[in-house]
Amino acid sequence: MTPKHIPLRTCVHCQQVRPKRELIRIVRTPEGAIEIDEKGKAAGRGAYLCRNRACWEGAIARQRLDYALKTTLSPADKERLLTYSQQLPYDNRE
Repeated sequence: MTPKHIPLRTCVHCQQVRPKRELIRIVRTPEGAIEIDEKGKAAGRGAYLCRNRACWEGAIARQRLDYALKTTLSPADKERLLTYSQQLPYDNRE
């Protein structure tokens, strides 16, 4: 029996490669809205972040999410993403 394929993705901030399910996907929908895609299935351009606040704060501050999603995040989008990240543990691995 062959082992099951596990899709890997890279965090846009720390560049660590992890199984897709361990990361959280941020998606720019075809309409241009920025959403947190918990299930990883939403249509649109996606970027992945680790499940820790340091990666979220760093990716937003250094505009890595803007680059990965090929858009400019609005202040409201940034605020919403930072608010979401407050529930995540703070694990600074840099």
